[in-house]
Amino acid sequence: MVAYEGTRYCGWQLQPNGITIEEVLNQTLSELLKEEIQVVGASRTDAGVHSLGNVAVFDTGTRIPPEKICYALNQRLPEDIAVQSSCQVPDDFHPRRCYSEKTYEYRILNRKIPIPTLRRDTYFYYRDLDLEKMRQAAAHLVGEHDFRSFCSVRTSAEHTVRKILSCTVEKSKEDIIAIRVTGTGFLYNMVRILAGTLVSVGVGEVAPESMPEILQKKDRGAAGPTAPAHGLTMIGIKYGGGGN
Repeated sequence: MVAYEGTRYCGWQLQPNGITIEEVLNQTLSELLKEEIQVVGASRTDAGVHSLGNVAVFDTGTRIPPEKICYALNQRLPEDIAVQSSCQVPDDFHPRRCYSEKTYEYRILNRKIPIPTLRRDTYFYYRDLDLEKMRQAAAHLVGEHDFRSFCSVRTSAEHTVRKILSCTVEKSKEDIIAIRVTGTGFLYNMVRILAGTLVSVGVGEVAPESMPEILQKKDRGAAGPTAPAHGLTMIGIKYGGGGN
């Protein structure tokens, strides 16, 4: 399980134009284990997105005990990447093909003045947001829907139907609004577009009851803006279950 601050990375997946989480893990593991390593990640997070619990697997012939690899690896990794745990998995386990429930959280600092210490992982938004309206809109997203309206036009996905298990909107005493979404799968930029649309609802630009219509249009132009990447964190992944 891998945690990282995505600020200085071009996302998870290998890119020709910048350093990525996958690249750093491949290089560091290869140096540690003295063999070529190629990791496979569960979630290919975008540039600037953070994680508390992404999952990556790889094949190795090392004699280092599986549970010890994380400690040895963390001694070599940069400070903004840390493997939280390591273990052996079945040979047929694939982090993207097995049934899983992924949870993401989008954080918004909703106050008039920014807090500098939160600038890396929280989106500052100074206009007042109506929490109840955002919750009403979020409720319409739960269930199995075609989320084409909430997907980047650059997606390579053939099918855009996804299942959202829960979508909550909570505000802390520190003026942070947390939009937490759990689902069995997500499209490219989907959570950021959901967050951006809920912000539009919160300021009164979009009515909560219009969410079903936005879904039905299956048109990216019908939904709100894509919220900035730095406010998004992958919380974790739960494997198992049958998808019912």
